[in-house]
Amino acid sequence: MVNELEKLAKSIRNNKNIIEKKEINPIVQYIDSNSYKSQRIFSDLGEDSAAIRDGELYTLITTDRIITSFIESNPFGAGFSSILVSVDDIYACGGKPLGASVILSFKKESIGKKILEGICEGSQKFRVPIIRGHTNTSGKCYELSSTMIGEIKKENYISAGGAQVGDYIILASDFEGHIGKASKYFFDTTTFKDSELVLEKRKSMNKVAEKHLATASKDISNGGIFGTMLQLIKYSGVGADIDISMIKIPPILKEANYDIIMYSKMYLTTSFILTAPEHNCKKIVEIFKKFGLNANVIGKIIEEQNLLRINRGMKNSFIDVIKF
Repeated sequence: MVNELEKLAKSIRNNKNIIEKKEINPIVQYIDSNSYKSQRIFSDLGEDSAAIRDGELYTLITTDRIITSFIESNPFGAGFSSILVSVDDIYACGGKPLGASVILSFKKESIGKKILEGICEGSQKFRVPIIRGHTNTSGKCYELSSTMIGEIKKENYISAGGAQVGDYIILASDFEGHIGKASKYFFDTTTFKDSELVLEKRKSMNKVAEKHLATASKDISNGGIFGTMLQLIKYSGVGADIDISMIKIPPILKEANYDIIMYSKMYLTTSFILTAPEHNCKKIVEIFKKFGLNANVIGKIIEEQNLLRINRGMKNSFIDVIKF
């Protein structure tokens, strides 16, 4: 059992996506210390979606870049993902997307056409209009990034930095998916479903937000379950103790011989991590199940700042994995 924990801990420490996210910490700190500040900004760096005060609402904004290798290997998928990743950043804090802006640079017209097709497919799927952008049709390399705006009532906003010591950690995931075409570490739960279904599942976050049940939340990014958890505890100034026996693997992935190490590396589309006091956990789980997501408690927030700890159902058998 300890050997299994050690293997997983080593995998988390060596996960290149987690390492890359850790390496940008000094950049974020520099910007936070040296950029202009405004009283209109409620929350910014560290959030999935920053929030700008706007009367009784918060205007939400998020920005993401698609890696070049993904664009080159799967241009349609990259275009689709440029909308998907930003959409889920907005929903992660309980908000609703309003519109997107896209920056695109490509060398070959045929590749550019496929990227645009993917962008428009994502726009239609998630019902988010493309309202602005910049395009370079003679670029020296392939670049794709998106910025999305959304909105939420002030009182409903869920920060990524609100986790409190003693809170429980909930993982909510859509199990109705398959391994993506681009990578064995991509769990696709959206491309083959209609808009009504993919949006219905995301509305679960709107309901959790409206009922003020969660203290913090993030959507699962390319850092996987543990990479996302590390970002949340970093911003909240707390630590996390995860019971890996409580992390359920979708049946379709079990059939493909995915274990906890492989699963933990996956970018899980339509998946969220939340923290909440114990008395709210059952209500949150019930909401997710009502909206078609699998959800359960997988751990607890601890006092040691930025520390990720894993165990397997035994309080006296754990490993301190990494400090973020």
